Amino acid sequence: LDGIDSNLWNRLSILFGIDSQKREQQDDTPVFQYVGQHRKPQGKVFVWGFSYTGALGIPSFVVPDSGRKKPRKYQLTPYRLDTEQKISSAACGYGFTLLACNSRDLTKLWGMGLNKDSQLGFQRTQHDRHKSYDYVLEPSPVSLPLVNPQETRVLQVSCGRAHSLVLTDSEGVFSIGNNAYGQCGRKIVEDEVYSGSHVVHKIEGFDSGVTQVACGQDHSLFLTDRGSVYACGWGADGQTGLFHHLSVIISVSFLSVPLFVPLLYETCHNLAVSTEGQVFGWGNSEYLQLASVTEATQMSSPRLLPLRGVGRVRQAACGGTQVAVLNEEGEVFVWGFGILGKGPKLSESAIPERVPATFFGRSEFNPTVKVSSIRCGLNHFAAITDRGELFVWGKNVRGCLGVGKHDDQYFPWRVTVPGHVTDVACGVDHMVALVKSIL
Repeated sequence: LDGIDSNLWNRLSILFGIDSQKREQQDDTPVFQYVGQHRKPQGKVFVWGFSYTGALGIPSFVVPDSGRKKPRKYQLTPYRLDTEQKISSAACGYGFTLLACNSRDLTKLWGMGLNKDSQLGFQRTQHDRHKSYDYVLEPSPVSLPLVNPQETRVLQVSCGRAHSLVLTDSEGVFSIGNNAYGQCGRKIVEDEVYSGSHVVHKIEGFDSGVTQVACGQDHSLFLTDRGSVYACGWGADGQTGLFHHLSVIISVSFLSVPLFVPLLYETCHNLAVSTEGQVFGWGNSEYLQLASVTEATQMSSPRLLPLRGVGRVRQAACGGTQVAVLNEEGEVFVWGFGILGKGPKLSESAIPERVPATFFGRSEFNPTVKVSSIRCGLNHFAAITDRGELFVWGKNVRGCLGVGKHDDQYFPWRVTVPGHVTDVACGVDHMVALVKSIL
């Protein structure tokens, strides 16, 4: 009606009985503006699972505030973490979480959750500057001994059972936490007390710059830009891949092929993916993880796994007893023991089993959906599609799947997250998702 000539409007008003006052009321009605295509998505962090250790970073879940009568032991659906930082990397350990941003800010690393072994660094208490918190209930800065703190950026973080690794772009790799087996890449000190420790160790001795790190339960792996892999820590199951079953401090590379995406770990076995899309494995094989190349329960050196029918592999992920790989076609294959994602009847497999693409949202309406990345916790899997949708399956330990219930999930199930999921970190009983959202 705004384009109508005023004289014509007056005539229509008389004809239909519309008075000028009503028109003025129409003009005063609110105009609703909806988020358009030019609105830039904002980075957000969502958490869920077991909250009592503080790993979710929500203090009121553990110590109720005035508005909540009881603690919230389990958060069964994604909950937004209130943080102003632009988080670019996240990692979940056993009851603790590390968050990092790759900005030039002075503080670029935050920790929350269990800290009895100083896996979150020294967290000074309010009443005694010489004591450290055993539990950190909200994201708190983790101090790093950086030479150029404003220039240096944190590229990646990784968490084990009680130790953490931090990879920077120009100052190498730092380790914090429990070093009982040399997993922090430094000398083992007999009877060392890790609670309240100030030790942040810079790991040396690599042939070139480190490009990726990964923590197992009590061992660590490092990939350099020359394609070399280094290992340290607990090796009783051969997980360091150094042809023996001993613990080591730091050791030279053991693979002669260039590696691209290695080190997606969890407990006592490892997989590495070469630039040619081949998969190498070593460590524990009690649950058929390496059954394609050995009948033994342990393998202390890397072997090429003949994964027939899988194609060129882009990513690999290892849980406690189960394995998943992602090929270049965006297809997911699983094997080992546990809830593998193809229903309750499949709990054990020595060969790769393809998870149907329909489980990840492919249909006649969405025929091109592919999985773009996979992750693994101790007993569960996670997959992110090229549309930013997150799917999970496996044992729902303490609500870690984020599907709104405690039941185990035998097929991939979509997690309702308001936005485009860019990455996810899986712990034993909690998860963290990095999300791009316009809300």
